[in-house]
Amino acid sequence: MSEDGNKDYYGIAAVWLDAQDITVWSKVTLKTKKGTFKGILLPRGGQGDDKHLTIKLSNGYNIAINLDDIIEIKKTGQAKSEYKIPEKKFRRNPNKPTVVLLGTGGTVASRLDYNTGAVIPAFSTQELYNAFPELRDYCNLETKSVMQKFSENIEPADWIKIANEIMSIIENNDPVGIVIAHGTDTLHYTAAALSFILKNLDRPIILVGSQRSSDRPSSDTAINLLGSVNAAVNVDIAEVMVCMHATSSDTAVFLHRGTRVRKMHTSRRDAFKTIAAKPLARIDGKKIAYLQKNYQRRGQAKGAITADAKFEPKVALVYFHPGLEPEIIDFYVNKNYRGIVFAGTGLGHTSQRVINRLEVAIDNNIPIFMTSQCLWGHTNLAVYETGRNLLKKGVIPLGNMLPEVALVKAMWVLGHTNEIPFVRELMQKNLAGEIIMQERVDDFVIRQMGLNEK
Repeated sequence: MSEDGNKDYYGIAAVWLDAQDITVWSKVTLKTKKGTFKGILLPRGGQGDDKHLTIKLSNGYNIAINLDDIIEIKKTGQAKSEYKIPEKKFRRNPNKPTVVLLGTGGTVASRLDYNTGAVIPAFSTQELYNAFPELRDYCNLETKSVMQKFSENIEPADWIKIANEIMSIIENNDPVGIVIAHGTDTLHYTAAALSFILKNLDRPIILVGSQRSSDRPSSDTAINLLGSVNAAVNVDIAEVMVCMHATSSDTAVFLHRGTRVRKMHTSRRDAFKTIAAKPLARIDGKKIAYLQKNYQRRGQAKGAITADAKFEPKVALVYFHPGLEPEIIDFYVNKNYRGIVFAGTGLGHTSQRVINRLEVAIDNNIPIFMTSQCLWGHTNLAVYETGRNLLKKGVIPLGNMLPEVALVKAMWVLGHTNEIPFVRELMQKNLAGEIIMQERVDDFVIRQMGLNEK
C-alpha cells in the first residue's frame, strides 16, 4: 500500500499513481479510450479494487475509470480536503436530557467537503451541532462511532457488536434514548436483529438513515436526524424503531416498528414502509402523533434490559422462482447450513420438484421455513395441494412475517436451539411484533402500498 498520499489505493493502482506522482485530491485531466475527463482524484473506498480510479467531475458525479482505458493523465492542481467542520464549543445544558448517537456508517452523519466535492464523515458532537443546531433544542447529544461500514457489509457479528455497545451505553450513560446512524440498504435487517436481541426495553432505540447524501439539495439527512433525536427524547415508545421520511416532501418522519419495516424503493426519501399496518408514530416538527396503540411504553417493562445476542449465521433466504433447481437444497446441506427460509409464491408455494428435494434438508435436521413474496397477507399451506405437500414434508409456515425478518429471526432462534419442536414453537411465536394476526388494509395502508398512485 502506498504511503505517500495514496493510502486509499493499493496494488496496481497505488503503484501506477506513485509512478505518475499523483496523489488523492489531485486535480487531474485524463485522456481515455472513452473520452477526456477532468476532475478530482477521490479516495477509492473500502470496496474498491486496484484497477480503477475514482474521479469527482465538476458536475458533482463520481465516475470510476479503468486503468487499462487511460491513455494519458496530467495533474493540473491540488484540492485541499478539510475533514472537519469548524467547531464551536457548546456548553452542556443541565436541564436537557442526554441522547447518544451511535455511528455505524452510511450517509446520515456525513457532509459535503466543498473543496473537493467528496462526502466525508461529520460525526463529532460539535460538528453535528454546527450542521444541525436544532439538535440542541432537544438534548445534550453524545456521539460514538462503533464502525464505519457500508450497510451491505454489515454481518450478524456486527449486530451483536451494536447490541453490546447499546448495553454499555445504557449502563454507563443512562440516556433517555439511543439513535443509531446506519446505511439504508440493510437498515431493516439490523432493526429486526436488535428487536430480537434487546429484551425489556424501557427507552426507544431508533435507527436512522439517509437516502440522499448531504451534497444533494434533496438530502433527507436533516429531517430524519432531527426526527430521530426528537423521538429519542419525547416518544412514549420503548421499542426498536426505524425513523425515515414519511412522504417524498420534507414535512414529517414516520417511526416504524423494527420487525415490520422494509425498504421499498431504491432512491425515494420515503422508501421505508411499515408493511400491513400503520407506523407507530408520525413526527412533524416537534409534534408527535401516535398511529398505533399497541406498543411497549417507557417504564412498562418488568425487569432490567438484557441483550440475548446469539446468532447462527448459516441460514439461507431463498426466493422461489419458476425453474429454480432443487439442487439448491443440496448446496446448503453440503455447506452445513442450519436453516432455510423460503420466500414462496402466493400463499407460500414452491414447485413440486423443490418439494420432492426437501427431504435432503429435513433428514439432516435442517428446518425449512415458509414466507411469501407477496409481503401483504399470510402464508396458508392448507388451501392447495402444493401447500399441503409442503406441510407433510415438515415445512414451518410463518404467517405474515416478512422474508428478511424471518431470516434474521431464524438466525436468532437457531442460535439458541436446534431442536425442531422448539424451533417451530419459537418461530411461530410473536416475540417482537413480527407477526400481525389480523392485517388492517385501510386507506392508510393502501397509500403506503402505492395502489392509489397514478
